[in-house]
Amino acid sequence: MGGRELTAPVPLPRVCYDRPVLEVARSLLGCVLERETADGVVAVRLTEVEAYAGAIDPGSHAYRGRTARNATMFGPPGHAYVYFTYGMHYCLNLVCAPAGTAEAVLLRAGEVVAGLGLARGRQPDARDRGRQPDARDRDLARGPARLTRALAVDRALDGADVTAAGSPLRVLAGGPVPDAAVLTGPRVGVAGDGALTPWRFSIAGDRTVSAYRPGVRRRRS
Repeated sequence: MGGRELTAPVPLPRVCYDRPVLEVARSLLGCVLERETADGVVAVRLTEVEAYAGAIDPGSHAYRGRTARNATMFGPPGHAYVYFTYGMHYCLNLVCAPAGTAEAVLLRAGEVVAGLGLARGRQPDARDRGRQPDARDRDLARGPARLTRALAVDRALDGADVTAAGSPLRVLAGGPVPDAAVLTGPRVGVAGDGALTPWRFSIAGDRTVSAYRPGVRRRRS
């Protein structure tokens, strides 16, 4: 595996997720998300996340209640919530707060710190044409779709327990990120009520943080 050594061999315990979503979101910056498959391990240091606060948050999937799609959000903390969006890609969230509150943190971007070759091989070849290797590697997990593609995450991992040592998806402690290095702002792609809520957390100056894109309210035909 290429990249830096992981900083902890044991996943974060469930108590780390059994807190309000804003606390969990901030604390995940700098942590390492590790995905194990038959091909090997890919790990990503998290540099950008977003908080979604369930029933009080119009931007949340759980705002209007429980469905088959979002059921994992209503379960115990420390589990992965994976959904398919735009008919194209998957997004990965970590469930937090006590069961029933449906709060979760969307993992938006990060830096691949282990399994670089595997992560490269999972991206579409067309994306790499004519680009320098350093730029390609910066973008491997830059944005929620690329992050899940680099880690080979799909709906089969919905409900995975990220606190279990034997889980195929684990979150490890990373180096601390000082408050002065944390940026907050509106969430990407959220429109209407909650569009400007500053619940997006990122590491200032990190090249893997994705670009901000405001949401567009969809018109009904």
